[in-house]
Amino acid sequence: MKKLTRGSLASIVALFCLTTAVASLAQTYTAVAGFSPAAGEVPQSPLVQGTDGNFYGTTFIGGSNAIEQYCGGVDNSHGCGTVFRVTPAGKITALYSFCSQASCADGGQPLAGLTLGANGNLYGTTSTGGANNVVSGGTCNDLGCGTVFEITPAGKLTVLHNFCALDSCTDGVFANNLVLGYDGNLYGTTTSGGSSPLNSPCQSGCGTVFKITPSGEFTTIYTFCSKVNENGACLDGMIPVAGLTQATNGKFYGTTLYGGTSGWGDVFEITPDGKFTQIYSFCSQPNCSDGIQRDPGGQLVQAAGGNFYGTTGSAGVNGGGTFFVMTPSGQLTTLYSFCFSDSSPCPDGSNPASLSLGTDGNFYGITIGGGIYPPCGGIPFGCGVAFAFSPSGQFSNLYTFCPENKCTQGAADGEGAEGFTQATSGTFYGIANKGGRADCYPGGGCGVVFTMEMGLGPFVTANPNGARAGRVVTILGNNLTGATSVTFNGVGATTFKAFDTYIEAEVPTGATTGTIEVTTPSGTLDSNIAFQVLP
Repeated sequence: MKKLTRGSLASIVALFCLTTAVASLAQTYTAVAGFSPAAGEVPQSPLVQGTDGNFYGTTFIGGSNAIEQYCGGVDNSHGCGTVFRVTPAGKITALYSFCSQASCADGGQPLAGLTLGANGNLYGTTSTGGANNVVSGGTCNDLGCGTVFEITPAGKLTVLHNFCALDSCTDGVFANNLVLGYDGNLYGTTTSGGSSPLNSPCQSGCGTVFKITPSGEFTTIYTFCSKVNENGACLDGMIPVAGLTQATNGKFYGTTLYGGTSGWGDVFEITPDGKFTQIYSFCSQPNCSDGIQRDPGGQLVQAAGGNFYGTTGSAGVNGGGTFFVMTPSGQLTTLYSFCFSDSSPCPDGSNPASLSLGTDGNFYGITIGGGIYPPCGGIPFGCGVAFAFSPSGQFSNLYTFCPENKCTQGAADGEGAEGFTQATSGTFYGIANKGGRADCYPGGGCGVVFTMEMGLGPFVTANPNGARAGRVVTILGNNLTGATSVTFNGVGATTFKAFDTYIEAEVPTGATTGTIEVTTPSGTLDSNIAFQVLP
């Protein structure tokens, strides 16, 4: 496997760290809520909006159940994670504390966030717990191999699948974020497990792609490192570290951390029935100027024109990751290179996380490190930067984290932020896994929920964002009571029910792919992305 040394990165960074000035974007940062040990600590993934207009997520630790030696930090006094709800006004409530059942049969320590299902319930995965914990090769610890779960907005949790249910964990271990497919099923990746060949570099499997129905029927549709050369290199990639993205063509796209033709991961395409195609290998350009992934990896975003946008967490010309655009056929262009904050301050931030596509067509994200302030949580320079990119790669610094205490004892406004979610009100909600009140996990606080106002108006969005005519879909929004019409690219839905924060509408016969438009007593709302009408 090709190795990129810190020294080679530092020599690249020594040339310069450039912050590009672009068109001014008016923005307002507000910290709306801080986590607590009871509500949960160390949230790891962006929020998801529920049908009730509130936001939901998971925390890695915290809650009411601590298991000695497995959950909760150095003193074992912290819980094994939670599912939480946060209102738009900032009230956080723990809906469920993991390891509530004997032997953590309900799962523990979720690293992935939640996904809204077609039925209005939420779905997620845990990294430990569940029914299976005896694995050859040491894939899982004694706390279990993780689960897939369903939870209602009221907090009733049901385990749908226990990982390592099959011999040698061929169903996978350590799942990433789930995505709701157009068919109403959930799709995801695991970073380990699977039936990788004996000469692969992964002793416990190189990861999988799987499908699970809302009722829990589980199917592994692909195993990574299925293509191995004579040296044992995984030509199809290994260790996927981000969730999948379903494109308008119905196929899923994702990235891996290692493997591929260069050894530093790839971008892949996979159909719902498991037909796999590698479309790009990272670090295939000189000096890894195209970037390489890191854990956690950035999820791809498809823009209106059909191209994918994404970030890499490391390498690039300046060493601190990249922002790129890629065609569906795999032609990748690096649009921006972030600075490398281990050796010098980086005003533009360093090591970007996943992106969110705004209704203005710009891309919004957060860097894990960088900024202009001193050490933060073990990172020599900075607690991170909130940023925006235009589709052409123009960079705008929206906010630099940690201005109050200069990052030396953890950021009051958050650090280690995990990305944005644009609510249907138009406001961006972000989540930071540290910062805020200090009586939590040692080294930097419990975490913070914050908002970024960009002056964007309200909209509606469908869940799932694709379906055949005759199928009922949920349309999320605000102030929808009394809606008088719902159209799918100009074709009116004859059957729909409107509530304050969502609408249930049947896709009408004759509808084609395009914008959903909802007419309410206070005005007309359009969907943020085109709804896909399936054949």
